[in-house]
Amino acid sequence: MSLLEELADKLAQEALHVAETTGDETAIDRVAEAIGASSTTMEEAYLTAVRVRRAEARARALLAELKRDAGP
Repeated sequence: MSLLEELADKLAQEALHVAETTGDETAIDRVAEAIGASSTTMEEAYLTAVRVRRAEARARALLAELKRDAGP
């Protein structure tokens, strides 16, 4: 993983945590705007990391549901 991807992913994880704990979904967009003011490349990497993390969470929730439904 490149430095860009690593930093973007860490920021995405923190922003998603803030959004989840505070209920403020705009936190993610506000961080993106702050990043984009200096680096559009970093902004795109950050937004990609946010999308990937959200997709992973949805997939894991579905897998947990499928496992519960399947029983022992």
